[in-house]
Parts: sequence; structure tokens; C-alpha cells
Amino acid sequence: MRNWKQEPGNSILKKYIDCYWFIEKSSEDVSLNFPKLNPDPAAHFILAPADQTFHYQYQDENISGIGCHLILPNVSTLTLNHSKPFIIIGIKFKVGALYALKGFEELPLINHILTELDGLPLHWFTDNSTLFESASEQIEVTCQKLDDLLINWIEQSHNDKHSQLVHKALPLFKHTELAKMGESLHCAQRTLERSFKRVTGLSLKQYSGMVNFEELLDYLHLQTNTSINWVEIAAQFGFSDQPHLIRQLKNTIGHTPGNYIKQRDLTIDVYGNFD
Repeated sequence: MRNWKQEPGNSILKKYIDCYWFIEKSSEDVSLNFPKLNPDPAAHFILAPADQTFHYQYQDENISGIGCHLILPNVSTLTLNHSKPFIIIGIKFKVGALYALKGFEELPLINHILTELDGLPLHWFTDNSTLFESASEQIEVTCQKLDDLLINWIEQSHNDKHSQLVHKALPLFKHTELAKMGESLHCAQRTLERSFKRVTGLSLKQYSGMVNFEELLDYLHLQTNTSINWVEIAAQFGFSDQPHLIRQLKNTIGHTPGNYIKQRDLTIDVYGNFD
């Protein structure tokens, strides 16, 4: 299994793109065939060869297609079908970035996988087979190609008053109470709520919960001992009690805490932390 993660090299791209990432599974690699993608408030542009198939299960919906596609922010886990060899280059956008980018004006913001993206640069990638041929070993070259392919599109972005407000709000979540965020930004709380929902598709409470849950999963990923004190973890990550934590895990990733520690079937456990 080969994988890597790198930031864009261009300063303009860094405003909208968190990182590029790469995963390749060969026929000799042994890993889980159906890993789960944990909830994520960021969108991922999935680049793949034009003839490579993909399969996802989201709740009761099965989604299949070929080649490149876009995974919008998802509030529940996606089950992936990685039973066959594949090669993927991912572009992880920053939270709320799609709102500012050309081509997304009429698209949904969350809980969808888009396979037909009119006006977006899919053909740049499917027509460039060398992008995938060199990706596993020539990391810097691949990232430079991605920078070059994306910059003209990203430069057409527009940042209105809503995206500007959300950009200022995002760093506050770790140290500011939700009810006081509007005050910290010198605007009405209702104004902030409306702008945040418009730009990200999520409420302030939803986003805060997803960030906290992601930190919990990162923490669990690092634990090697199956004898975990769930009462302490519940308190550490802001859950009212252990049953609340159990319900949250069950509703979001489909596992009780004990079953998750045994299964280890999230992508973070299978491929490492790609944020």
C-alpha cells in the first residue's frame, strides 16, 4: 500500500485547498475491503483513471460510477468498496471553500457524491494519464502538476461577505462558546448562523460536533489497548456521560465503542490519518 499527503505549493491554492493525498492499492496488498470514511465537514475531489470504478454506500443508498467524482461534506459515515486494486489522488478542500469556487453556485453543499460536474475541470485530470503514472513516487512533480492544473480555476473564486465571515469564524471553534461567537466577530449571532449555513451547509452546532467527533476518532486511532476507560473519554471530549458517547458512535459510524476498537474499519485505521 502506498500513500502520501502534501500541501499545495501555491499560496493562492492554500487558501482553498487543505492538502493533496494519494492512495494506491495493488493486487498484492492486504487490507479491509470495505473501510468506512468517517464524517467530514470538508469536501474531497477524487481523481481516478477514467476506467476505474467506484462504489459507495451512504445510509441506505448505493452510489456507483467511473472515474473522477466529488465527495461533499458528509455527516455520517460512507462505506467504501476497496476490494479491488485502485489508484486515487484526492484534493481535500478547506471547509466552506466550495461556496467560493466557480461551478458550485447551484450545487448542494453536503451529503452527496457528485459524478456529473458541469463546468468543473474533470477532463483536465482524466485526460492526463501521466498524473497517475508518476504519482506514487514523484510526489513533488505530481503536486506541481496539480497546482498548475488548478490555479486558473481557483483564481476565479469569489469571496463575498458570507464566506469572509465564515473564514473569520472557523478558528474560533476551539476556544469560543458557540453562543458567544457572534459577539467575538462583532455581528449578530443570527447573522453568523445564517452565513455559516449558507457557506458550509452545516449549522454552527453541527460543525462543532463534527470537529469534536473527529478529534475523538483521532484519539481512538492512537489507542492500542482495548481496555479503554470510556467514562473518562466521554468526559474528555465533552459528552454528558458514557451512554451519550455510545449513542453518538453508534449513530454516526454504526459501532458501539467496543465493537469499533475491535473492528478498526475506518479509513483512518486502514490508510492512516489523511485528516
